Amino acid sequence: MKQDSDLRNNLKSIRTRLGMSQQDLANIASVTRQTISGVESGQYAPSVAITLRLAKALGCQVEDLFWLDRDLPEIEAVLAKPVPNGQQLRVSMARVGGQWIAYPLIGKDAFRQDMIPADGEAVAVDGSLGISKLMNPKGEGTSQIGTNKVRVRLLDDNLDTLHNTVVIAGCAPVISLWARATERWHPQLRVQYNFANSMAALHSLCRGEAHIAGMHLYDPETGEYNTPFVRDVLVGREAVLITLGVWEEGLLLKSGNPMGIRTVTDLVAGGATIVNREIGSGSRMLLEQRLQKEQIPFDAVQGFDNVLKSHQDVAQAVVGGVADAGMSTASVATAFGLGFIPLHQSRYDLVILKEYLEEAPVQQLLSTLGHRMVHSQFEILGGYDISKIGEVVATV
Repeated sequence: MKQDSDLRNNLKSIRTRLGMSQQDLANIASVTRQTISGVESGQYAPSVAITLRLAKALGCQVEDLFWLDRDLPEIEAVLAKPVPNGQQLRVSMARVGGQWIAYPLIGKDAFRQDMIPADGEAVAVDGSLGISKLMNPKGEGTSQIGTNKVRVRLLDDNLDTLHNTVVIAGCAPVISLWARATERWHPQLRVQYNFANSMAALHSLCRGEAHIAGMHLYDPETGEYNTPFVRDVLVGREAVLITLGVWEEGLLLKSGNPMGIRTVTDLVAGGATIVNREIGSGSRMLLEQRLQKEQIPFDAVQGFDNVLKSHQDVAQAVVGGVADAGMSTASVATAFGLGFIPLHQSRYDLVILKEYLEEAPVQQLLSTLGHRMVHSQFEILGGYDISKIGEVVATV
């Protein structure tokens, strides 16, 4: 029988995993090798009897071998980042503010240390920027400005998981530790951590791409952390700031500090080469503030324009000898076995729109800030003061 265009199978994958040839499987299932070849290639739809024989021969359920493509849901979503028109791409999914958001898994966004599993496959259907009208499950329309609309074919019937996903944008490596500890405590909860510097995270929150933004920006004019920046970006929207911890920021140096660097002035005096962070990051802002305080021109520092986009990348550049120094945190220095000169203590806050606070997944995540399991992960890492973790420090 000719293959149903919607019928898909996993026969070859399971067979090869068991070390069986097509002829081996054919012999056990009492069919011809041509039957096995036809099923695997999608040219032949097996009868019920053959389907049952194949499942028994492979020691699995029929549902493990065959499924209908149309059984997997398709949903309309908004891309968090632009992609080339018509490009097929892997995406992870979450529901934020009443609409589905698709996060392209491209380049570094596709990895942490290992590759991130996709929730679905998306094809851009409207590459133009503008206002796109979306329909939520209740049939209510929502508008999103300046986004790409996509149709996402889910790879699994996992809508419950997607509804229970909390999206955090931020740059603190401890966010992933918090997320994993939380998922152990609440197995039904999924935390998606999208890497972004402080300002990028805040703008992602404002655009409706995240439930929570993590940031560590200091305003020397007011002496406040984070709040002035939140007020400027989230104009007319209400949010709360909850402290994750206070971390030490400063200069990462080669182990043993062979150049004897103690201050930012020493960077110039000793001819040290640095790597910098991108505009909008708290580390770059701190470096610029320190250089301005010492009246040192930015271009007097070798490597000032050599930009990297994460704390880990900065540390790896120093470890690998690409640079003599870079701005990061004490915990990152410890993790990479580097020297560290503290320059400032920064408060790392979680910014959450008030409209998200009552959502059950967000409440579950925030409730774990008081758990010992989370505290122990921070404490053993070092470089963090978590005495006020979970405290609401401001509302805007």
